[in-house]
Amino acid sequence: MTLTRRILGSALCLLAAACGGGGGSDSGGTATAPTPVPAPAPAPAPAPEPGPLKVVEVAAGLSSPWSLAFLPDGRMLITQRGGQLRLRNADGSASNGGNDQVCCVPAVDFDGQGGLLDVAVDPAFATNRRIYFTFTERIGPVNGTAVGRAELDATARTLSNVTVIYRQEPKVGGSSAHYGSRLAFDRNGHLFVTLGDRLNGDQRGFAQALDRGNGKVMRITTDGLPVPTNPFVVTVGAQPAVWSYGHRNPQGAAMRPGTDQLWTSEHGPQGGDEVNLTLPGRNYGWPVISYGQEYGTVTQIGEGTAKAGLEQPATYWEKIDGSAWTSGQKSSIAPSGMAFYSADRLTGWQGNLFVGALAGTALWRLVLDGDKVVQRERLLAERGERIRDVRQGPDGWLYLLTDNGKVLRLER
Repeated sequence: MTLTRRILGSALCLLAAACGGGGGSDSGGTATAPTPVPAPAPAPAPAPEPGPLKVVEVAAGLSSPWSLAFLPDGRMLITQRGGQLRLRNADGSASNGGNDQVCCVPAVDFDGQGGLLDVAVDPAFATNRRIYFTFTERIGPVNGTAVGRAELDATARTLSNVTVIYRQEPKVGGSSAHYGSRLAFDRNGHLFVTLGDRLNGDQRGFAQALDRGNGKVMRITTDGLPVPTNPFVVTVGAQPAVWSYGHRNPQGAAMRPGTDQLWTSEHGPQGGDEVNLTLPGRNYGWPVISYGQEYGTVTQIGEGTAKAGLEQPATYWEKIDGSAWTSGQKSSIAPSGMAFYSADRLTGWQGNLFVGALAGTALWRLVLDGDKVVQRERLLAERGERIRDVRQGPDGWLYLLTDNGKVLRLER
């Protein structure tokens, strides 16, 4: 990417005030075909009961953290985009007298939104010691999302048998953004991988192309092979790992407890951030339909907000604070990591879905009735912190990872 192009992209993101780690500046269609009137935003959720929320700072001083995962004994793995994997004690303190860095992470392309990104612990970690991680892999002038697998020696803080099991193909030149990169295990031990559209105007349309990795959710085995029951395994020309398509930049993924449902959060452009129940074989519309606008304009992207055969989001945002949009430029919350809450310490929140917001500097609580989002609540906005990841801890509390290098625990 030329220096001029990098500066232009950065300027457009600043103009939109909505990139939040997932924005873009590419141009697209301006058609505004008639569409159904969007449903009103869900009513605000009631105040949590009983007792006020308490935010405990568990750790600080991390550098560009991106993901948090718990080992079975409660210790934390934390990725830093610069390529460092850190192992923290269950209380958040640095292990080994402060030397908590795990050895032998492969080289990452730390540029723009890229670097070492998500981390996930194998459901059978107690016996196989495997972890999985996503990172930006560069080969010559092109780069893309890759998934690595390794065995973790937590005592020696070392990775062994490191191998790349999956690569987004084809790799792309001239882009340092929209890598997607969340991981989630289904109940059969298969691995979902979210992949972004790679931002550039000459790339985003490929989110609709089944033969390319742009803007997809993939489902693979832990060896990196397509799951044989994937929806496009027998479709001529399609990548057999594709689970769903038509995504922009999905940076959140969570399995709904007790089900086989995958839910994802997805960056819109200027407005149009989404949460989706992500079903096999479905087309989620980008960039044919969107609730978002081109950056710095009021130009609707694509053909409108709905079209036959394309999925509608479970919920979406058109304003940074969740309020209703009426006219003018929209704004983005920039959703990132997400988690369902299934413990009992936060009374009344069982089954709720929690989504971090970057540009929106908040934690969103979504209340579901069946597969419908019926209420939304904006939490912690007064802190002004970009929330990068959300996890339920083994202790039953919610944990948040922030862009300013903190791990926070949400209690009552």
